[in-house]
Amino acid sequence: MGQTLTATNFQFPAQQQVYKGKVREVYYLENDLLVVIATDRLSAFDVVMPKGIPYKGQILNQIAHRMMQATADLVPNWMQAVPDPNVTVGVRCEPIKVEMVIRGYLAGHAAREYKAGKRTLCGVAMPDGMRENDAFPEPIITPATKADQGAHDEDISREGILQRGLVSATDYALLEKYTRALFQRGTELAAEKGLLLVDTKYEFGRSPDGTIMLIDEIHTPDSSRYFYAEGYEERQQQGEPQKQLSKEFVRQWLISKGFQGLEGQQLPEMSDAYINTVSERYIELYENILGEPFIKADISDIQARIEQNVIRYLDSL
Repeated sequence: MGQTLTATNFQFPAQQQVYKGKVREVYYLENDLLVVIATDRLSAFDVVMPKGIPYKGQILNQIAHRMMQATADLVPNWMQAVPDPNVTVGVRCEPIKVEMVIRGYLAGHAAREYKAGKRTLCGVAMPDGMRENDAFPEPIITPATKADQGAHDEDISREGILQRGLVSATDYALLEKYTRALFQRGTELAAEKGLLLVDTKYEFGRSPDGTIMLIDEIHTPDSSRYFYAEGYEERQQQGEPQKQLSKEFVRQWLISKGFQGLEGQQLPEMSDAYINTVSERYIELYENILGEPFIKADISDIQARIEQNVIRYLDSL
């Protein structure tokens, strides 16, 4: 099945500390530099699966890299270089504790809330008479509080954000402006590939000089939901599920095995054969989102490859 990257333990020059998230590992260096490593770990329902998915980290890192490049004229971002297929180096920013979620269609969490009878989400009205996966008249922004490690993010309204002092009114207006501009660009990029960008999230932080920057990853299948444009209208008219391009297929597989991350539920066994199918689906996601063949990196010794590439880059600074 090949080697996967499920954990790292590097000691880079001028390293200060390490943060290990569900999927990425962040190395803090002197001079406000971050080395962010996208592992092959797979998270669903806030639970990390026990086995890695070959090439997943490379896929997410490279999609995010391309999408950051494609939106750099709209919003300043943290990215400086991609010295390795699994690694991005950039500016250390202080994260803003608000996740900017934007939805073009009634899908996922919004659809579940709608089915439960709610007609407002995060203080934003949703029209009556919508079917699941219908397009909103215009995209809606439904923020979430950025939870600390291990906790679930929570829906919050613009008013709640301002009342809690998470950001100032001026800065929140800028976050909304950036979010709409990014989603519009993401929608255009998706349309060029025959896709619909359904919903996504953006995270922002403050750089050392106080600039609000786009951080984290954008427009990847882990942070976004896509539908295939072809057949969308027909499926809606016939009340059929949409053909999705996201990691929703993993969640659905887990649900079919009786697992949704709830207390007392047993995590199902992922066979090597199933893991290979997940890897193949992620490659399909990459090729559809970027419209080009995926080139597999050498995974014979991922750790050594990453270490050499990162140190070579840091030495060049």
